[in-house]
Amino acid sequence: MLREASYHPTVMLRMKQVSERTGLSRSTIYNKLDSSSPFHDPDFPRQVHLGRSTVAWVEDEINEWLGKRIQQRNQ
Repeated sequence: MLREASYHPTVMLRMKQVSERTGLSRSTIYNKLDSSSPFHDPDFPRQVHLGRSTVAWVEDEINEWLGKRIQQRNQ
């Protein structure tokens, strides 16, 4: 019997959703992405450009980043 491949679609989050999910403001998110910012976080997921002025983040990457923050808290 052939096994059906499971399809897991990539869910993209827009800025408002990332802000709600992480509890971070828009400016804090962009500071985490800015390598010249004192608040830069090299582990914070990079945004994906979907169009000329449209960006989004991969939901699984945001969830993974949050999971790492929780693990660090528990150490």
